[in-house]
Amino acid sequence: MKEETTDLLDTLVLEWKEERPDLNASPMLVVGRILKMGKILEKRASLALQDSNIHYTDLDVLATLRRSGKPFELTPTQLMQSVLITSGAMTALLDRLMKLGLIYRAQDPSDGRIKRAGLTKKGLKIIDKAIETRFNEASEAIAIFNKEENETLATLLKKMMLHLGN
Repeated sequence: MKEETTDLLDTLVLEWKEERPDLNASPMLVVGRILKMGKILEKRASLALQDSNIHYTDLDVLATLRRSGKPFELTPTQLMQSVLITSGAMTALLDRLMKLGLIYRAQDPSDGRIKRAGLTKKGLKIIDKAIETRFNEASEAIAIFNKEENETLATLLKKMMLHLGN
């Protein structure tokens, strides 16, 4: 099988060079690929999670609760710090996960105004299986790189994220 040597971003940059030679479109070779890759990786993750009957955003919340350790409970504010969704979306997501029996909501013993979210036994079972699937899919996605390339890419992406303020 012949390996592709150009992609959509190569083409776009060349077209901009023709149309607007005064502009430097080359940063899009990195930024455009990161944006496109994010969409591809999210789609792959969603497909990998289909058998678990949870969505990618569900995984994010359930995984955050799971890695918090026993008793696998957090406040909505604590969840918001680890998950990339708005507070309104978080409320709807927690309600949906509760209806699915994956989480429960309970009053915070130190502040009755706060309802903590916690994993049910069913939620714990689902997230443990789903996160294994997710990590396996992520490993497959980066299998093209050797260990050194992986470490270099992780370092470069982290450097860029820190530079951009995340």
